[in-house]
Amino acid sequence: MSIDVGSTAPDFTLPNQDREPVTLSARRGRPVVLAFFPAAFSSVCTKELSTFRDRLSALNLADAQVYGISVDTFFTLKAFQKDQQLTFPLLSDFNKQVIRAYGVFNEDRIGLKGIAKRAVFVIDKDGIVRYSEVLADARNEPDYEKVFSALDKLA
Repeated sequence: MSIDVGSTAPDFTLPNQDREPVTLSARRGRPVVLAFFPAAFSSVCTKELSTFRDRLSALNLADAQVYGISVDTFFTLKAFQKDQQLTFPLLSDFNKQVIRAYGVFNEDRIGLKGIAKRAVFVIDKDGIVRYSEVLADARNEPDYEKVFSALDKLA
């Protein structure tokens, strides 16, 4: 079961694509978008993260920080970030602790065991979840307009 809107977002520390630790609670004071995705370089994940990249100006209006999170290694995430020219950090949940904490652990997706479900959480400056979308089918993209609407309410 995923984290409910109105709940405190579970804290975590994960390495980014450059092996630097990122701690969620250290980002308090500004909104955060957590975009969980199943696998770097897959078609829908590439489209989703490219959409966040291309609409970063809207995120900047809300002073929001985006983090893409998958179970890929930081080596893979670095290559993916460079290949797609992503301008926000990608975090490696290789040990699958955060996808479990957020309730987006996918037991088995087309034979891939233990990957992230596609999900987006908008967290306010105080660490409270204000929007949550967990997709049952990873072939679908999140409702970007609802994500941006949730951020507009925080601006």
